[in-house]
Amino acid sequence: MLAHPSLEEIRVEHVLHALADPIRLRIVRQMAVARAGLACSYFELPVAKSTLTHHLRVLRESGVIHQIYRGTAKLNELRGEDLERLFPGLLDCVLLAADQEAERLTGA
Repeated sequence: MLAHPSLEEIRVEHVLHALADPIRLRIVRQMAVARAGLACSYFELPVAKSTLTHHLRVLRESGVIHQIYRGTAKLNELRGEDLERLFPGLLDCVLLAADQEAERLTGA
């Protein structure tokens, strides 16, 4: 069983710290688009598997994602409703800014 912070334990500074890392922000952006639980193997990132595990742990421990085992797969789900309840508009604003920055940097 994986430890997850309760709503009362989630702190804005921990959420912002988790989202400040470019790889973790990329993971959260992918999860927001999918709107479903994603297996760890879903993410194609330029990091080692152990580093991906670290990033997912930071996201879980900060309260940004929820992880659950389904069989042998660990599924990762965004805690969007919880974050919206605690910090209205924060996640949407961060994701919008990240999307705009990606467009600006790629010229798309």
